[in-house]
Amino acid sequence: MRELERDTEGMIEGRNAVTEALRAGRAVDKLYIAKGDTDRTLSRLAAQARKAGTVVVEADRRKLDAMSTTGAHQGVIAVAAAAEYATVEDLLALAEERGEAPLVVVCDEISDPHNLGAIIRTAECAGAHGVIIPKRRSAGLTAVVAKTSAGAVSYLPVARVPNIPQLLKELKERGLWVFGTAAEGAAPLYQTDLRGPAAVVIGSEGEGMSRLVREGCDFLVSIPMRGRISSLNASAAAAILLYEAVRQRGI
Repeated sequence: MRELERDTEGMIEGRNAVTEALRAGRAVDKLYIAKGDTDRTLSRLAAQARKAGTVVVEADRRKLDAMSTTGAHQGVIAVAAAAEYATVEDLLALAEERGEAPLVVVCDEISDPHNLGAIIRTAECAGAHGVIIPKRRSAGLTAVVAKTSAGAVSYLPVARVPNIPQLLKELKERGLWVFGTAAEGAAPLYQTDLRGPAAVVIGSEGEGMSRLVREGCDFLVSIPMRGRISSLNASAAAAILLYEAVRQRGI
């Protein structure tokens, strides 16, 4: 049910409607086009969307039919972004503007829009400078994410990048320390110094951080677990790390 909700919120259906949305420069999170369709209009829309940095997904007709709320998608459905995406540079510039050490959250394939919305909400409340998500295998700035964030998407910049491992390298080059969450072989969170420039990496709901992302972290930290359940929801883990950073920084 949640997957369907993520895909249908904020949809623009049909060739003319999608054409006008792209022409107007409206932020589009994803563009779904009919797989195998050789129509020139669809090819043109796909090229235009890719040029604008939009993720283009080829989907079979049955998926498009299931997503459609009008029954007249004409082989193309755009999912409008609820807010404009920022750049990584925007996030770092915000920290500099505030005179603060950067504090950003990097989401590694957080696919549940409710989790992503909750992470954005917490990050904004904690005074973080932004959230970074991958272009693929991740929820985007859909209406569900915006609603779950309680409006935080209007205040906190969210950047989208093609490659998270490469992003981590670039953040290190900019002077940030990268902290990943891991249950085993990690330093206890409350013994970790988060006062400096920091990127906090939150892994996916089911698998945690991917191998390359894990290898790209400077430190792996663990959250104390005293009960029988061995892991926390991704947004809960993000909240704990962010507010430990707030505590240490004396914000």
